[in-house]
Amino acid sequence: MRHIRKAAVIGSGVMGAAIAAHLANVGIPCLLLDLVPTSLTAEEERRGLTLDHPAVRNRLATQAIARLHKASPAPLYRPEFAQRIQPGNLEDDLAKIAEVDWVIEVIVESLEPKRQLLERIEQYWRPGTIVSSNTSGISINEMVAGRSDAFRRNFLGTHFFNPPRYMKLLEVIPGSDTDPELVDFMADFATRRLGKGVVIAKDTPNFIANRIGTYGLLVTFEEMQKGGFSIEEVDAVTGPALGRPRSATFRTLDLVGIDTFVHVAYNVHAHVSDPVEQQAFIVPDAIRSMVERGWLGEKSGQGFYKKVKDGGTTRILSLDLATMEYREQVKVKSASLEAAKAAKGGKAKVQALLAGKDKYAQLAWDIVKRVLIYSAEKMGEIANSPQDVDAAMRWGFNWDLGPFELWDAIGLVPSAKRMQEEGLTLPAWVEAWIAEGHKAFYEEREGAVYMPVGGMSAPVQVPAGVIDLASLKQVGRVVKQNAGASLVDLGDGVACLEFHSQNNAIGPDILAMIEQSVSIVEREFQGMVIANQGRNFCVGANLMLMLMAAQEGDWDEIDLSVRMFHKAMTTLRYSAVPVVAAPHRMTLGGGVEVCLASSRVLPSAETYFGLVEVGVGLIPAGGGCKETARRVSESVSADEDLVPHLARMFQTIGTAKVSTSGDDALAMGWLSENDRVIVNGDLQIAAAKAEVLRMAEHGYTPPVRDARIRVAGADGKAVLQMAARGMWQSGYISDHDLLIVNKLAHVLAGGDVPADSLVSESYLLDLEREAFVSLCGEPKTQERMQYMLAKGKPLRN
Repeated sequence: MRHIRKAAVIGSGVMGAAIAAHLANVGIPCLLLDLVPTSLTAEEERRGLTLDHPAVRNRLATQAIARLHKASPAPLYRPEFAQRIQPGNLEDDLAKIAEVDWVIEVIVESLEPKRQLLERIEQYWRPGTIVSSNTSGISINEMVAGRSDAFRRNFLGTHFFNPPRYMKLLEVIPGSDTDPELVDFMADFATRRLGKGVVIAKDTPNFIANRIGTYGLLVTFEEMQKGGFSIEEVDAVTGPALGRPRSATFRTLDLVGIDTFVHVAYNVHAHVSDPVEQQAFIVPDAIRSMVERGWLGEKSGQGFYKKVKDGGTTRILSLDLATMEYREQVKVKSASLEAAKAAKGGKAKVQALLAGKDKYAQLAWDIVKRVLIYSAEKMGEIANSPQDVDAAMRWGFNWDLGPFELWDAIGLVPSAKRMQEEGLTLPAWVEAWIAEGHKAFYEEREGAVYMPVGGMSAPVQVPAGVIDLASLKQVGRVVKQNAGASLVDLGDGVACLEFHSQNNAIGPDILAMIEQSVSIVEREFQGMVIANQGRNFCVGANLMLMLMAAQEGDWDEIDLSVRMFHKAMTTLRYSAVPVVAAPHRMTLGGGVEVCLASSRVLPSAETYFGLVEVGVGLIPAGGGCKETARRVSESVSADEDLVPHLARMFQTIGTAKVSTSGDDALAMGWLSENDRVIVNGDLQIAAAKAEVLRMAEHGYTPPVRDARIRVAGADGKAVLQMAARGMWQSGYISDHDLLIVNKLAHVLAGGDVPADSLVSESYLLDLEREAFVSLCGEPKTQERMQYMLAKGKPLRN
């Protein structure tokens, strides 16, 4: 029985430290080892330390751990998780690897140093301990040449993408002697415990994602030079218009590091035998010149783009490759780009762009056709199936569609015909697939999706524990739906309430579906999950509807809307069967209130959770204030002062603080000890379903209706308002901020009742509603609402 309870990461550079941080995130303590310094720093000399002092000998790892707290984006779910990482060095502490279950090598990307380190590791290696290399392209088999049979059976590649916390892809690369059982174990462990999307790659140069991604970047550069396009033009075409990240081509290279890109390209050039492919991986002279000049991208301050400060303003210049000088960026517009921008979703965007008739549509086609053919040529050599290639590119490069998915989106048969008419040669297996009558690489039949694998049609593999709501809806599992939400039968007596309004914002249709769903589930199911698979769980209530009513002075409509929200949340809270919310990514305002009204919350690790209504000039009014007061009341003993605990939540809501992770939401007090974080969002709905069944099996009992809540009252309100006034006097908040948070204090403290009064939930909800409606009438609040809708960020007025 394999397990990983403790790990060791060798190499404390940016990547090694970040991998250690992610292990710490998921509760795996680890050693972080690096070389022993050969000289003292000025600070060490000032302190009188010597080269033998442990602080000096462990300096590299210790500094790497300290840098985790300053890195952006944050590698840690919570800062205190760094305590799970123990610094050390390779001379004093290498023997400690005998105490761990997994050793990860993350040193310089060069074969010989890796081989030497693995030889040292084997001296202290405990049989059965897993050893892996975080290489981006060096041969796994060559690394362990000369190692024992037992060591080689327990060795494999584990290629994390940077940054490890956020990038989903993990390429697992077995060597020729790797135990197949170990490969299965690591794939399962990385999926469930580390939250990764795992692709099994073959031991070929740069594996899957970097092989295709690097080829695509080089092809893009070549087509750019052929057509005389600028950097801005290429990035306009190869970003969201092509279903790819906003960083597109050249911003991506700046972020990755241009020297790193050159190294990765060279690795393929040096290790493939096909002369045509070797030629494709020759780095252009212009890029080599940039590396020679030290223009390496963001880490050197300039690359294809350069930030310059002009007074108090920062401008971004772009590089003119013809002159190698920086100049002002030129805005890029065209009919095909505008059509892609207007389209919804990666598939529609690509179709719109390639359907265009201008030079940018042609550039997109010239890039895409070559990447598609190359991906097909490498099938079987670098990966086992189109599914693996597509997943690698989606998870590793954040493409909306992998190569074969994109090919299907633009029409396999007509696009293949166009390629041939333009003189390109299709791989033989693609020609054979089309000749057999197939219209796409992925074909649905008999309730399953099939794809080509080794000349045969094989089913697409659905990872264990993954529930896909779209697939369930396609096969008729919808119980009830309206424009904003659907109730979907997950099987085994559990239903899922899925939001699908624009941005999953809560409006009257979702509120109606919440009430109707609870009624149905209480009669026909054991319980309900609230989840969706949109980009974000819920960004809050429908702000546009509220602003329109406020501008028209329709206070009755606003009052009614708040009452509807309260009614829906009350129905949810007192459901006779368990309701488990499974939020992910942005979960704000009303989305938080839905979670607070649920029986349990299972957030994904990447959940950014907060009541942020102050940012639009309002206070939480979907039960958020009431729930905050209730939770504070229940968290303290009957004779304990409420105010310190309430003050912490008052500050959290009053500053619109949002959690940095699911674990941070727990630490902030939004979630209870019964709630737990699900690291892999793909498994979240299945975990929530299992939690519903577990709660039902153990005899779920809903909360007691309208139990009394102890509140801080007038005295507590005065303390909160005094703190707010201090912030106002110090210039931290504006006059309007002060008005808002004073009303917030009034509601959270329970109004002007005596301290420690026991009040009803309905009383607190009335305070919420009255404060909310009054703030809607404030001109500065309406300004904030309008600004947020127009700009997507808060206005401080």
